[in-house]
Amino acid sequence: MDPAPLPGQPVRVLVAKPGLDGHDRGAKVVALALVRAGCEVIYTGLHKSIEQIVAAAADEDVDVVGISILSGAHVHLTRALLERLRAEGLDGVRVLVGGNIPHADRARLLELGAAAVFPTGANLDEISRFVVDLPPRARRCNA
Repeated sequence: MDPAPLPGQPVRVLVAKPGLDGHDRGAKVVALALVRAGCEVIYTGLHKSIEQIVAAAADEDVDVVGISILSGAHVHLTRALLERLRAEGLDGVRVLVGGNIPHADRARLLELGAAAVFPTGANLDEISRFVVDLPPRARRCNA
């Protein structure tokens, strides 16, 4: 049986920049806001493949993966990430999508399985509250 997080255990969040998008200021600002809200944040850096992001999510035993996309490939990358997480048995990990996301695509990302979409300019307190208020998932035992 998978152990549940202990009460008061911080939410573990992986922040990633998939693909060739080279601008990460927004991702770093969100990561800092999440740290200030009490989350444990792992930032992968730029130009990560979906496979690298999923491997890091498994290695770090995260509750949330937040991807920041400005390139316009948000639907494709979100679909690929969610499919790979499921294939690796990590379907309990919530996926948040942020960045340059047109309003018309937000519903599609949620239909694919994203837990939330926070477009450029989203309120940092709103993002932090959403993440901190997520119900805990059963974590795998890495021992």
